[in-house]
Amino acid sequence: MDHSEDHVPKEHRRPRTGKWLPQDHRVHQEWLSGIVSHVENDPKELHPVLTEFRDLIEGDTRLYMLFTSMFEQIPKQKPYVKDPQGQRQIRSYEHMLKVLNHILTTAPSWNDKSERVGLVGLPINAMLDWPMGTQSGFALFLDPKVNAVMKKVLNAWGEFLSSPASAAVLDTHSSGWFGETGMKDLTATANIGESSHAFQDMFNCDPTAKHYGFNSWDQFFTRTFRDGIRPVVGPDDPNIIANACESMPYQIAHGVKIRDRFWIKGQPYSLIDMLAHDALASQFAGGTVYQAFLNALSYHRWHSPVTGKIVKAFVRDGTYYSEPLFEDFTESHGADEGGEATGQGYITATATRAIIIIQADNPAIGLMAFLGVGMAEVSTCQITVKEGQHVEKGEQIGMFHFGGSTHCLIFNKDVDVQGFPEPGRKHNVPVRGQLARVKSGR
Repeated sequence: MDHSEDHVPKEHRRPRTGKWLPQDHRVHQEWLSGIVSHVENDPKELHPVLTEFRDLIEGDTRLYMLFTSMFEQIPKQKPYVKDPQGQRQIRSYEHMLKVLNHILTTAPSWNDKSERVGLVGLPINAMLDWPMGTQSGFALFLDPKVNAVMKKVLNAWGEFLSSPASAAVLDTHSSGWFGETGMKDLTATANIGESSHAFQDMFNCDPTAKHYGFNSWDQFFTRTFRDGIRPVVGPDDPNIIANACESMPYQIAHGVKIRDRFWIKGQPYSLIDMLAHDALASQFAGGTVYQAFLNALSYHRWHSPVTGKIVKAFVRDGTYYSEPLFEDFTESHGADEGGEATGQGYITATATRAIIIIQADNPAIGLMAFLGVGMAEVSTCQITVKEGQHVEKGEQIGMFHFGGSTHCLIFNKDVDVQGFPEPGRKHNVPVRGQLARVKSGR
């Protein structure tokens, strides 16, 4: 069964950064149709956090207006409404809450209907794919009250994903993570085109145990490599920058401004917003930003790119489903098919993100910053180091839970850092492998 993008008809193909949602939009539609049918045939009482969400909407005139109009603003034409096969769409906030109620007790899995296989790694994002692209959706998902309740919703889902019940999808069925498709893709992603190891030879697990020894979906998601699989590059060469996350290059920018209009097309980086108005942000004015995104099947722990001292380490709460309003999504004009691919720069200034600032031992590097940026369901960015701690290059500094999005490395303008991998690669740059090299101070 071939599920590659090359075999998806153009009219059904959607670019998906990191492959968190299916490249074949028919898979997305079939998955949503199945969820909606299940909810309609097996209605359940709303989870308490969703009752709170409903009360927020219905008790606030402005939010009620925006949630109602958000669904009304979705064009009444294909592919946004029922197609000839009868796919159902989410058409109201009441319906949205019922579907959310089901998602809170399910873990991400593959859809295997109609001989098309695809990973729905961000199910809530899949449900809101069209609504959040409307003008009302843009306003709603920037609202602090909406984001506060969404954080509670995502934390409730996170509790399930950390429970033994969530491990049910870690099986060998066609929709399971260790099924034929899942295992093939997991293995290919981890081998990065350079080796042919089996999954159990690369990751710490027990293939003879139930669920490969993983007690929950999150434990599987935050799995660790076996010793020697991802060695630290140049441990004795401080001029080599190690890759902080197993990821695909997205963009490299030089001469970045302290503040810029990150919400417009082109999404110029805005350092003071990225760094949450931290007092040290000004030290990076005119510097370099490297951004790369994480694949849905990748390793999701972060590692220090340099040897040095942790100066700052904190998580800034932000948005979860805000995407830039580049296109006027109206009844006569459809959504930007780039989806979340078009918002990678934007979310560095708006989404929930971990900010770690490091004073490198190498004076040619000096002060640098790492950003681990959450997207959609990724509500937990866990930092595992403390301010004042000294870390070695390649040492773990944190991880994403329940998903992953993108990350940035920021260097000040006096650092001559060269040799970053270019966007458009076929495989991830290995974590702890060489990312770039510092030549000399400028």
